[in-house]
Amino acid sequence: MRTDVFALRHIGVGEKDLQQMLETIKVATLDELIAETIPEDIRLKQPLVLDPPMSENEYLSHIQDLSEKNKVFKTYIGLGYHEAFTPSVIKRNILENPGWYTAYTPYQAEIAQGRLEALLNFQTMLVDLTGMELANASLLDESTAAAEAMTMLYEVRSRAKKKSKAQKFFVSEEVLPQTLSLLKTRSAPLDIELVVGNHEDFDFSDDFYGVLLQYPGKNGQVHDFAPFAAKATEKDIKIAVAADILSLVMLTPPGEFGADVVVGTTQRFGIPLGYGGPHAAYFATKEEYKRSIPGRIIGVTKDRDGKPALRMALQTREQHIKRDKATSNICTAQVLLAVMAGMYAVYHGPKGLEYIANKVHTSATTLTKSLEKLGVKQINSCYFDTITIKADAVKVKAVAEKHEVNFLYIDDNTIGISLNEATTLKDLQGIITIFAEALNIEANTIQELDGGSAINPAVRRNSPFLENEVFNSYHSETELMRYIKRLERKDLALNHAMISLGSCTMKLNAASEMLPISMARWGNIHPFAPIDQAKGYQTILKELEKDLNIITGFAGTSLQPNSGAQGEYAGLMVIRAYHESRGEGHRNICLIPASAHGTNPASAVMAGMKVVVTKTDENGNIDVNDLAEKAILHKDNLAALMVTYPSTHGVFESSIKEITKLIHDNGGQVYMDGANMNAQVGLTNPATIGADVCHLNLHKTFAIPHGGGGPGVGPICVAEQLVPFLPGNPVIKTGGEKAITAISAAPWGSSLVCLISYGYIKMLGESGLTQSTKTAILNANYIKNKLSGKFEVLYTGEKGRAAHEMIIDCRPFKENGIEVSDIAKRLMDYGFHAPTVSFPVAGTLMIEPTESESLSELDRFCSAMLSIREEIEEASSEDSNNPLKNSPHTLEMITSDNWEFPYSREKAAFPLPYIMENKFWPSVRRVDEAYGDRNLICTCAPIESYMEA
Repeated sequence: MRTDVFALRHIGVGEKDLQQMLETIKVATLDELIAETIPEDIRLKQPLVLDPPMSENEYLSHIQDLSEKNKVFKTYIGLGYHEAFTPSVIKRNILENPGWYTAYTPYQAEIAQGRLEALLNFQTMLVDLTGMELANASLLDESTAAAEAMTMLYEVRSRAKKKSKAQKFFVSEEVLPQTLSLLKTRSAPLDIELVVGNHEDFDFSDDFYGVLLQYPGKNGQVHDFAPFAAKATEKDIKIAVAADILSLVMLTPPGEFGADVVVGTTQRFGIPLGYGGPHAAYFATKEEYKRSIPGRIIGVTKDRDGKPALRMALQTREQHIKRDKATSNICTAQVLLAVMAGMYAVYHGPKGLEYIANKVHTSATTLTKSLEKLGVKQINSCYFDTITIKADAVKVKAVAEKHEVNFLYIDDNTIGISLNEATTLKDLQGIITIFAEALNIEANTIQELDGGSAINPAVRRNSPFLENEVFNSYHSETELMRYIKRLERKDLALNHAMISLGSCTMKLNAASEMLPISMARWGNIHPFAPIDQAKGYQTILKELEKDLNIITGFAGTSLQPNSGAQGEYAGLMVIRAYHESRGEGHRNICLIPASAHGTNPASAVMAGMKVVVTKTDENGNIDVNDLAEKAILHKDNLAALMVTYPSTHGVFESSIKEITKLIHDNGGQVYMDGANMNAQVGLTNPATIGADVCHLNLHKTFAIPHGGGGPGVGPICVAEQLVPFLPGNPVIKTGGEKAITAISAAPWGSSLVCLISYGYIKMLGESGLTQSTKTAILNANYIKNKLSGKFEVLYTGEKGRAAHEMIIDCRPFKENGIEVSDIAKRLMDYGFHAPTVSFPVAGTLMIEPTESESLSELDRFCSAMLSIREEIEEASSEDSNNPLKNSPHTLEMITSDNWEFPYSREKAAFPLPYIMENKFWPSVRRVDEAYGDRNLICTCAPIESYMEA
């Protein structure tokens, strides 16, 4: 075997196993299987024209050389992004640890208690710092979180009848520019009227339902919003506040002056700048909005033995259930980054955060006094970390760049300087030297921080925070390392076993792809740094865009959307702009098959479209006759079709080109959901099937790790006619000539993790990418054949083949008293995470093995499923005391002196011999979902008080 071919390391099936697998599925060659799976008329005729594949060593050398093209200046731009220190214990044990970064979203709570606890810590931290009652377990970035606040308050405005028709939303002129741009994007389709102005001039009329304030303002001024908030509350106008998380250590929490929602980013809690992301945003609000809050909430419940347990609460995946009635299309969070930010608070504790915040603030006051000695005026009367200077910006910029320093140049005579955790006395002296040189005078010397304060008593925090034990226990590296490990051991991640989730593509996140995200020259670039300081990033981002264009067959790509749901929304907004540019802004009908991804209808409604659902036939395919009828009926207003390909049912529908032509003939555009691109790359593509735009889940097909539920990246690739409308950014120019306003906060979204997909493509090359797709289809069909006769596969292609995933029907087992959830929980005892449960069809499992898995792992999974099938046969609807209904079995159960079950301990915990070698123990018994929703607790409340309640 060649040791320098990355594809041989990424693809799990070796040459020696291939023939055995082909014999099992009854084909002579892999190409014969592909011919029976993918319709001939959409097969690519030529290989993808990509660079030859690099070896891992070549790639690491290449990425190191590219990093040298980035200029890492000392950057004081601010605008919501600040240099921060990632504690080494967190970097090594979480960010660089596959036990954390390869975990899946915690839908199976019993094997996710570790990251659930870490996220509960995150929520508790936010509730304490913001002064609110409830927080979710992260959103995508500060700007999208602010937009979610705007739309949530719009959704609930009708609760106050006199406000039910209010359409205006006031935005302080001091909000971050990227946030304002995003608010414009989100408000337009919903007919929300944005009014931007000075909060001191606000008229509090009945036309307004809500306001957004920035705290501190974008240029550093801290306002006392209490009088404003009191008057707004009196008028029943809801208040959203975008707040800097570190400043809340020293400033009055917004919850204490009357905020209804507080949003922001936790980036400065130990997360690298990464040229814009990924970073975990936060969203905190009042308990009365608990059923409207977007994203995920982690809540406390109990397990079957009545012991405390955690799980995702309330609205989890509500967009899959409510579809076009959902209040948000949020499907992922920034879990890995939220875990890191929460652990930053655990490590430093309240005293540590006070020290850091105080150091940042006194650095700002010290700098102010030193600049004033030079005769330079600072205009903020109350500030935390950001000062605003009156000076000749052109002169200062020239000197600053010579000294490798970035400031924020507000206008020709105004400069912003935002200090941060990494700012030292030497850095302050460097700033003084720059201004002295620009003024052609001698610099004064800063000897020490002066200890002064520029925070008015009216806005100074007086309330305690982070009093819970977890924030006051793990301040040495030894203790935190052990705490992190203790949590990690409760979670089943990809480093333990295959996670065969349909639609979620849990493939290998190769170490060589991951290593560069820890490199300082990739991590420490501000997203609004001048382009010429980010030449390494620009090379990678442009090259990734080019490669994604080739792979999809399209003409242009935007990397800005930082989740799959954001990609859906971005694609539809680009289609909307295209129609408007042609004088057809009235086109607002979006056809969506009943089998579509659950986020599709929610995204369409957010884009201002009306959803019309089309039928599927008895084989699970799109009902072409019904689609044609509805396309013709709505031809004058048809905007788009949203289609997933291969279908959500795991089938390459042969009528796809007929379907896309039908939409085009009736004036619409075709959006293809890229959730299943793992079955397309190198074999077919969205352009070939006739789509106009697709989003790609880089955290699925292109190997960015799921990280326990995020980060995700969801770029859109578009046909030539849509290129002019690709999204822009108000600070750094990006996007098309007629760019729509921002989709996410940073110009290129979560740039740092785009390095992973770049590496994936460059190391696999055309041959490796195509072989990966073929192997994904092989593995799925191998499992299908191995389970044949014991489990019925619900849908197949015309020649009986699955695509890269399949749905097995578990509904017949109800005769034996067994539900699909029992199979999911029992798989934990076999050391596996369940496939996707009850999506897209209730009572089923959707299995996707990916190309990364070996034959031995596929066989282990099949053995587990077949063993469970035998247990189902033994079960009876009359008696629920069986291994399936009692699963999962914990170590505490197995080692208990009492064993009152009619089967052995060995059958419970070690039903197959391979489990003895590497047993994974669920840390709790089956959790009680309903109890947790009835008794909602979403912070680290003392367990004793919870149990009493």
